[in-house]
Amino acid sequence: MKSLRKRRTTPQPDPTAAARRDEPSGPRPARRISPLGLRTRLIAAFLLVAAISSVTTAALTYREARTAILKQSQDTAVASMRDQLEKVELSSLPPPKELLRALATEMASRGKPHPWTVFAEYGDLRVSSTSSPTSTVVTEEMRTEAHKTTHSSFQRVVKGGRVYLAFAVPTMFEQGGVRRPSGVVFYGVMALDDEQATIEAMVRAARDGALPALAVAVIPALLAARSVLRPVRELRHATQRMGRGRLDIRIQAKGRDELAELARTFNETASALEESVDELQQAEARARRFAADVSHELRTPLAGMLAVTELLDEDADGLDTDTAAAVRLISTETGKLAVLVEDLMEISRFDARAAELNLDEVDFAEAVRQTLRRRHWAEEQVRAVVPAGIRARVDPRRFDVILANLVANALRHGSAPVLVTARAEERTAGEFLVIEVRDNGPGISEEALPHIFDRFYKADAARTRSAGSGLGLAITLENVRLHGGTVRAANSPASGAVFTVEIPLEAGA
Repeated sequence: MKSLRKRRTTPQPDPTAAARRDEPSGPRPARRISPLGLRTRLIAAFLLVAAISSVTTAALTYREARTAILKQSQDTAVASMRDQLEKVELSSLPPPKELLRALATEMASRGKPHPWTVFAEYGDLRVSSTSSPTSTVVTEEMRTEAHKTTHSSFQRVVKGGRVYLAFAVPTMFEQGGVRRPSGVVFYGVMALDDEQATIEAMVRAARDGALPALAVAVIPALLAARSVLRPVRELRHATQRMGRGRLDIRIQAKGRDELAELARTFNETASALEESVDELQQAEARARRFAADVSHELRTPLAGMLAVTELLDEDADGLDTDTAAAVRLISTETGKLAVLVEDLMEISRFDARAAELNLDEVDFAEAVRQTLRRRHWAEEQVRAVVPAGIRARVDPRRFDVILANLVANALRHGSAPVLVTARAEERTAGEFLVIEVRDNGPGISEEALPHIFDRFYKADAARTRSAGSGLGLAITLENVRLHGGTVRAANSPASGAVFTVEIPLEAGA
């Protein structure tokens, strides 16, 4: 049956107010970058190691090959000039200019491994195998060093984007059977174009081979990541199934590595947890069965006791003062025991999943008035502000229990008057009936708020002898949940506590 609502209007939301509420008052928080997955990080680490290894190997190979290529060329050139100069005999100093030019030209024609340009110097006398007597490749440092030593020297120079080998070989002359430096130094300049081309080809080969090598390295990276992530994935799935209550789940542990140890630890933990949960479930089942059995067994003698106490109450006025007080005490405590037994029976039905809803369409305002009349609460104690025309599909008996327990709790632990209000609200999830029960007491302490709906919980230790059974709010919570709703407790900004119940208007639809 569809719910019918009359004389009820829903206020339209103010879009500007909503926009103001949605605007953050402070600076926007920085957007968090989601971390990469473990597979991506493993593959990236594998490829990084492969790239570093490839680059390191290529760099070492390049350095050694480059050194070998250049060393071979320079050794060949220096040795060739030295061999030629050992055959030269200078008869007088300073040597004739034409003689030096002829020697330079002859040595340039015999240059190895590539053609040379040869320059000869003696003091200010400078000649070469070309038209230019000096070279821009031969540096002053090299000239100074060549005149100080009797050994050959060489230097690689970059000039105009080309690499040159410059080498110097001083000549000797014999005087009195002793060989002495003559002061004549021959310089050779040889372009290393072929060597440089070979080196650049090596660099290109290393560069062109790096990308395919990294692409090929992806395959072992994927295989390695798969072998590492398979047990991690199994552990995740097993943990998810355990979270859903499958405590008998186990992981197959292979090998003796850290992941295998983790799998064995998980299995041991799961076994211990399964045993503990089994023991707790058995203990809980025994406790529930005990409470249900005790409550059931107490109902019959309690019925007789209640009948007797009713008779005694009727005759109490004719008894002496002490006896009358004792009779009334017995009657009161028997009533409390009856309420406790009924509450225990109700909780037992919830625990056994045996509680059912018997839905019916009710006029909410009338249902509230009937609840208050049944408990004989005066208007000075409880005031109800409920608009007419709100109809809802609820279980009348359970709704009566919800409202009665909340009002009784407010009167018992708060202060009169207690205000009961209700309204219907339109939401995205549907239409809801919102009920609020407010009192004028001291409110609920912050320590007690999280436990206010716990069974047998009492915020004040001094209230252990109060009239309540300690199950009223727990039963209220279960009844609200059975309707598909929610209930919460809070402190009013003014004073007192406020309990808010939200139930779908068509709970059984």
